[in-house]
Formats: sequence, structure tokens, C-alpha cells
Amino acid sequence: MMINKALFGGVVKHINFKNILQQTKRQCNNTNTEIGIDTVTNVKESGYLGIQVSFTDKLLFFNKESYDALPIFRILHSPEQTEFPKEYKINEQTMTRMYYKMLTLNIMDKVLYESQRQGRISFYMTNTGEEGLQIGSAAALTLNDVIYAQYREAGVLLWRGYSITDFMNQCYGNYKDTSKGRQMPVHYGSRKLNFVTISSPLTTQLPQAVGTAYALKQSKKKACVVCYFGEGAASEGDAHAAFNFAATLECPILFVCRNNGYAISTSSLEQFKGDGIAARGPAYGIRTIRVDGNDVLAVYNATKAAREFCIETGKPVLIEAMTYRIGHHSTSDDSSAYRSVNEISHWNHNSPIIRFRNYLESINLWCKQQEQQSNESIKESVLRAFKDAEKELKPCWKELFTDVYRTMPKHIRRQLHSMENHVTEFHEHYPLHSFKST
Repeated sequence: MMINKALFGGVVKHINFKNILQQTKRQCNNTNTEIGIDTVTNVKESGYLGIQVSFTDKLLFFNKESYDALPIFRILHSPEQTEFPKEYKINEQTMTRMYYKMLTLNIMDKVLYESQRQGRISFYMTNTGEEGLQIGSAAALTLNDVIYAQYREAGVLLWRGYSITDFMNQCYGNYKDTSKGRQMPVHYGSRKLNFVTISSPLTTQLPQAVGTAYALKQSKKKACVVCYFGEGAASEGDAHAAFNFAATLECPILFVCRNNGYAISTSSLEQFKGDGIAARGPAYGIRTIRVDGNDVLAVYNATKAAREFCIETGKPVLIEAMTYRIGHHSTSDDSSAYRSVNEISHWNHNSPIIRFRNYLESINLWCKQQEQQSNESIKESVLRAFKDAEKELKPCWKELFTDVYRTMPKHIRRQLHSMENHVTEFHEHYPLHSFKST
């Protein structure tokens, strides 16, 4: 085969591509080869790996306006609502318990927030406005499910059986605290309740949770991992790694994003420009739903269905729960510097507690007398636990050196002995009466 009148390195004066194709076809279709060449229009299209193939001759770019926004699943539409679809029904005992726990969380928050302001504990983070999200999701889980929380999920732990006394001991860091006073307040953990201890660094729990979910998959246990995080945490690289690992390894994990509108002082409007966090789920190949996080019944039903899918298929699910953080980010924050009083007031009047109470009253499961009695009883028990925890001694200072290794190595033991000698020599300068002796 020859191409005439073509100058390599110069201008091509004439090339008859039709003749080239015919010559090539004749040569390759001879008896000495099994290769056949057909015309280009009859060649079967190859599929590209990892995507659903669909071709178009239109030059199009896509953005969030190209798709409908993901809807928000809701059950409680109005205060007067008394009925909703039968498939979403919850028994009366569970609903009253859910409301009682929401009240308990709210009252405990008020007491511990004020105690920090009085200098009695060092730090605190309230859950105000997010009680429905926490209690609703927790009620749909079992104790076999492993919880990885961020730092605003006290209600999840409360539902699972962590007592008011346990909360108080942890926030005071006394010797009855299971973490032996080593953690900041609100950094709870409970091996008995399958609640992994909270760590301060943002988003570290996401890839760790996926690892645990993969281990559950290998063990073939009928349980899943539930990982809570805020929409601000979803901006961290660890979130991308976790979503991608969970999808590609097909891990039984339920991601619960608390989209409460603010990452400390940064509004969601400044954090991302896409359709929230839920829009990322399908892009990673993760089954996804967006739910009204202030509707405790919607959260319960969405979590229940998501958990069933995780257990049955061994695959991940993403729930974006839309809510609003009514309180400050923490006791170190003043939210009035970045949002208006009117904005907070609006959400205060539409809190998940008020919405759920209105519904329970409309179906005669709750009344003003029960509300008053419950508030008084809960406040009394919280204050009693608060006073008891405050009186307890701090852990023995020697606990500083324990639990780092299963067996204390020589260099740690030398440090312990050095500290013992120091304390013995200068004991008058330390409040040893406030600490356990052994």
C-alpha cells in the first residue's frame, strides 16, 4: 500500500482516504488472516469502565441546575396532623419514650451548659435543636450496631442506656469516669454500648468506621456501623476516602450527616455550592436519602429502612438529616457574631421537641400535666447526678501512666517512679486531697 503525493514533514497535497480504507480491507480480508475490517459506521461501541455509557452529539456541561434537587423525606407536615401512612407507624410506648429522652437531653444540656459558665466544668457542647435527629436515629438501631460519633450525639448514647450519672462523671472527669478523666468533657465512649470513644480531630472517625464495617462484613455479623458527622466534616479529605472505600468495598455502614447549617461559624452557604451532602452519595455509588432531621418520626423510619438495606446487602447508605443548631457551637463560641437573633428565634419556635409534642398531644399520648411532671422529674434527677459527680474525687494521678501499653514498659515505669518521688518531695504544693490515693 502506497500513499502518493504525501510529504512527511511538509504539506500533504492529496490523500484519498477512501482508497486507503478499501486497500486495507482487501489486504486484511485475504486468506492469510482472520482479521476483518468493516466500515467505521458498523463498528460496535466499546463500553468505558466504571460508568454507564451514553453518547450524545450535543456539547453539554452539567451543574446542579441540570438536576432536580434531592427531596426531603418528611412525615410530620403540620401541628394539626394526626394521621400518616400506616407503613411509618411506631408503637405508642416507643414514641413516648422517644419524647421523654428528647426532653432529658434538652434539660441535661441546660444544666451542664450553665455549670460550665459557672466554672464548674471546663467545656461543653449542647445538642439543642438536634434532639430529634439523635433520638430518632438511635431508636432505629440495635446494641449490636457499632456507633462512631462526632461530638454532638449525646442523645444516641442516652437512648442506648448511658445514664445521666455516666454523663456527669465524664464531664467532671472524676474517678468514676470510665475514661479516667483523660478526655475532654462530651468526649464520651462506652464499650458495653458499642459506642466508640469520641476524638476531637474532625472527620477521623469516618475512615475508621468504614474499616470496622469491613471487619463486620468479613465476620458475617448481622450488624452494621453507624457513623455520624456534620456537614462541615464532609469538607475534609477523610470524608472522600471513607465514602469511596465504603462504596468500592461494599461495606455495611450507615453514614448520618447532621447538616445543621453551620460548621462552627461557617454557614453552609459558604461551605459548598452543590446540592448539599446528599448529592455526593450517588456520585460515589452510595444509596442516599435526605430527611427532615427535625421530624423524629421521619428520621426513625429513614434510619430503620437504611439499616435493613445495610444488613441485607452489605452495602453503604448515606442519610443527610437537615436540622439546625440552635445553641452555640460550644462554650468557646459566641454564635451571635455570625447569625441574627431572629434566625435563632425562628428555629426555636420550630424545634423538633415542639413539633413532636404537638403531634403526641393531637393523638392524646401527651398532655400539659405530663409535660410539667416530666420536666420536674428529669430536672431533679439531673441536678442530683450533677451534685454527686461534683463531690467525687479525681482519678489517682498515677492513671496518667496506665493503659498506654497492656504491660507497662520500663521507660514508662521509670517516669512513674520519677513522678512519685517528685510528689512525695513537694506534696504540699499539690491538692492531693482532691485525688484518689490509689
